[in-house]
Amino acid sequence: MQAKGEAAAAAGSFSARAMSAVWLQVGQCGNQIGQAWWQILSSEHVPHAEADRYPFCSPDGKLNAICVDSEPKVVRQLQKQVKRGSFRESNLIVGKRGRGNNWAYGYHSLHSASEENLLQRTMESLRKEVECRDCYCGTVLFHSLSGGTGAGLGSRLCEAIRDEYSLGHILAVTVAPHQAGESALQHYNALLCLSWLQRHVDGVLLIQNDEVLRRAAALLAETAQVSDVQPQVSLAAMNAYIASCLAGLLYPLKAFTTGSGISMGLEPWELLRSVCPVPAMKFLRVAQARRRGTVFWDSLASSVVHSLPRESHAGQSLHYSTSMLAVARSYQEDTFLLSRDSVLRKLKQAYRCVPWNPFPLRCWTDSLNVVEPGCPSHSLTVCANHSSSAELLQQVVGRAQAMYETKAYLHWYWRYGCEEEDFQQAFETLRSVADDYSRLGE
Repeated sequence: MQAKGEAAAAAGSFSARAMSAVWLQVGQCGNQIGQAWWQILSSEHVPHAEADRYPFCSPDGKLNAICVDSEPKVVRQLQKQVKRGSFRESNLIVGKRGRGNNWAYGYHSLHSASEENLLQRTMESLRKEVECRDCYCGTVLFHSLSGGTGAGLGSRLCEAIRDEYSLGHILAVTVAPHQAGESALQHYNALLCLSWLQRHVDGVLLIQNDEVLRRAAALLAETAQVSDVQPQVSLAAMNAYIASCLAGLLYPLKAFTTGSGISMGLEPWELLRSVCPVPAMKFLRVAQARRRGTVFWDSLASSVVHSLPRESHAGQSLHYSTSMLAVARSYQEDTFLLSRDSVLRKLKQAYRCVPWNPFPLRCWTDSLNVVEPGCPSHSLTVCANHSSSAELLQQVVGRAQAMYETKAYLHWYWRYGCEEEDFQQAFETLRSVADDYSRLGE
């Protein structure tokens, strides 16, 4: 009987790990966010139960991460993790030269055997990871809109994964560049990449660098009040904030986990089911507030909605949400439950949930705040399918259209295989999505 019990426990443990996602990091930005993400999850202060490992690890204990870049600099930093046994070395896939911040170069990349090999090696690693598990549920992609690798190769990989694994979900964690400009080609890259995401993925956590900068500065300012240190917002601090938001949303919850260690929620995909009720509208906004010590949940809710845009920049229309998810994590979980109704009411009012959705807001709670597990801490993370995403789409379309009409830089795209049809279809796709979001309040 004891042997049977041990076998059953082993089977449950294997299932917990085998039912998992594949985490795909593409380009410099995607790999930097991925490193911040794994740093949170691998902290020695996080009490990892076997069930908590299922979305992240294969049966051999290696992380389900595939790290891809056309240049070796960022990915090479993960070699220490390979030596520690965390990463599979065959899943660190690098090229010999960059993609020139050019979506077309990253997407097509068919000009030599080595360029073609980058795509093939990634799909081969993905195939092996998929075959390691009993049930492949989907892929989470980390990437940016502005770079040639993150935007171009990221788009190509989304298309290839959708074709090869049509039943699996794809969740994109997509970083939009600063509006002030990071590259002369960023508007074209963002236009083409966003249109590919609209066609091939199930949900897009659209993270805007300008907003992340403001949020990270606010968190550092709170720390400075305690330590009297003048805050300096670094790239690492911005990546840490993004990773913290992801941990708030995607780290396993005990409420979704059975005694055998199998999660019934499969959080990345339950997130999509919660906030993407209309398949055509899949662009998501995420914000988080954290506190240490005594918690006042109404105050945390106010911090989350503080910088939420209530109306368009032109003031012509109000913003609305089709659906929302709030995740509260605290070692004093009961304190949130006591404030739950007032917090959710505040969030509903601020995010303006549409009247036609009878259940627009879902709420999850857990007793572990994985971002700061070693101290009394609390976090409130809110993910909303919010119409403010349409403003970014409209800005991208407007600026790309102005460049396109003057034929600025187009020769770089024709050179690497783009055609006018690609641009025209991208313009049409994003305009259609923006129009759908603009009609939410009607």
